[in-house]
Amino acid sequence: MKFTNILAFIFFFALAVFAQKPDDVLATATGHTFRFRDLSSDMQATVAEMPAQTKKARTEILGQLLNERAIRIEAKSLNISPGRLIANEKAKIPNPTEETIKAVYEANRTVVGDRTLEQVRKQIVSMLRSDPEQKALSALFTRLNAKYKPANGKDINAPVLAATDVVATVNGQPVTAREFEEYAKFPFEDIRFDIAELIIGDLNETVYQALVSDEAKVLKIDASTLLANEVTNKMRDFTDEERDALEGALRKRLFTKYQVKILFAGPAPIVQSISVDDDPSQGPVTAPVTIVMFSDFQCSACSATHPVLKKVMAEYAGKIRFVVRDFPLESIHENAWASALAANAAHAQGKFLEFAELLYKNQDALDSQSLKKYAAQIGLNVPQFEIDFNSAKNAAEVRKDMADGESYGINSTPTVFVNGIALRGISVESIRAAIDRAIKK
Repeated sequence: MKFTNILAFIFFFALAVFAQKPDDVLATATGHTFRFRDLSSDMQATVAEMPAQTKKARTEILGQLLNERAIRIEAKSLNISPGRLIANEKAKIPNPTEETIKAVYEANRTVVGDRTLEQVRKQIVSMLRSDPEQKALSALFTRLNAKYKPANGKDINAPVLAATDVVATVNGQPVTAREFEEYAKFPFEDIRFDIAELIIGDLNETVYQALVSDEAKVLKIDASTLLANEVTNKMRDFTDEERDALEGALRKRLFTKYQVKILFAGPAPIVQSISVDDDPSQGPVTAPVTIVMFSDFQCSACSATHPVLKKVMAEYAGKIRFVVRDFPLESIHENAWASALAANAAHAQGKFLEFAELLYKNQDALDSQSLKKYAAQIGLNVPQFEIDFNSAKNAAEVRKDMADGESYGINSTPTVFVNGIALRGISVESIRAAIDRAIKK
């Protein structure tokens, strides 16, 4: 149940969260100071609308919290996980017919290019199932709302809320303002960072346009002629990439020449105490940097992230402890739970990492027979593997990882923490920068 992106609703935080005033200087350059009021008119208009939109956002988040509470209550009554409950609802939706799949493929030949139907079948089926699955979940929420009767309490947008104020109830159980704020703090952190990035982008563009104008005056030409000379007239391939490269070079040159300083600072990240539990790890316990990855072995993004992490961590020999914890997304990945159990069974025999590599490389074959085949392939004692796979202790370990992950605000995979700070965007550059910051501290 991934938090919906409500960035458009909360630009109000742009001023409040960063403790900035309209007259605060955000950047300087030779002959210029840039303030909030100098940002684009679109940005300023959006910010001005945000107090009302922020209230709407808080109301929507509360609604989502109530839905999740109802889901958890229902799942507990059925002795299954919330993810399995959602997966079961989705499973009631029949797959599209072969005729429908072929029709969509033929109608989109210009998009799929030279890929065969079999190569894109999975994506087509997923697209065709998306709308009916959402309708099924909406129907589920409607049934649960009728059953557990969520009701609003004190206004979530009241000017003053005490931590113990009851802002809603589900099945007669209270939801306090403290619980709401705790639930909302992680998605709001994401949004604050998104806002900061947009402000910095707008600020950089504002500065750039001013410097283009200044440079044109120095050269006694107009701005459009300067851009033509530096960008358009130099283009040979006329691609977006080529234009971006030429504009980037011009921007860098102007920012250096006019001594640009960006003074605007985004929010400080939330630093959490992320438990490594007794989960699989490599690297010294005393390493100055601990990287914890919450992963789902059927998640394609996790499979793509794993080698990127390995590549960067290899540059910091002896300085990193790497820990993998489970966060199987049962609601969208049929074999995620079983794969997590299997990986922990391999861990019991000291071969977690080897087994994990096979899972990431074979995400289309994670059924029970395949999992046993992989166990044999890496030399595990298969009978013992099966015992550990089916043990209550193993299942409890996976559930503990998931509970911990949820307490850290995780709602998707992969989620990677570097010394307690969640990575935003996973790339060689972002991982390396996070490790360097952690070592410096």
